[in-house]
Amino acid sequence: MSRWRMALLLLAGVAYAVASHWMMLYHPTAPWAVVVLLGPLWLTALALAGSRFGKWGVFLAGAVGVAGFALVLAGEAGDPNRLYVFQHAAINALLCGWFGLSLRGDGLSLIGQFASRVHPITPTMRSYTANVTRVWTAYFALMVIASIGVYLSLSFAAWSVLANLVSPVCVGALFVGEHLLRYQLHPEFERTRLVDAVRAFYGAPIKPRGEP
Repeated sequence: MSRWRMALLLLAGVAYAVASHWMMLYHPTAPWAVVVLLGPLWLTALALAGSRFGKWGVFLAGAVGVAGFALVLAGEAGDPNRLYVFQHAAINALLCGWFGLSLRGDGLSLIGQFASRVHPITPTMRSYTANVTRVWTAYFALMVIASIGVYLSLSFAAWSVLANLVSPVCVGALFVGEHLLRYQLHPEFERTRLVDAVRAFYGAPIKPRGEP
């Protein structure tokens, strides 16, 4: 993944977040908006089902998704705002489980697995990446609690700001902040680039320094 592709993905993410906030406030029940806004949950379900159960998992998740969209568009699924809240809370809960479950046993934590794609893992790095995985697990758990709490206690507009604007900013700040803090806490660690961390997450090959 080149720097240009990363920049384009970042811009696309920002545009989607702003557009989602606008759609939720002004067109929450429009059929096209429902499809766009609920798409991420469906895609997440497809990816998880495919990784666990193969093509049959993808087929079943796809069928359930199509049926769900049909119910929503027919007005049989209730208040769409509740579906948006469910999507945000569910995705964060799934991420919380993905990160947290990797801490079980003696294997590498999820962040440790990502880091191992960039450079060899020392015992100190193993411990550090496990702690970072715990931080991410706690963040996703807190976001689930915040999402439900804000929806129940404040306006839907306030919840939309949290879900579509505050949440991605927090993810970016945590990601970049950890990268900067890492070498303050452990100056002995091998230096890596943010682009390498993104490539490790997506499983892309890590390119030597100097290559785009």
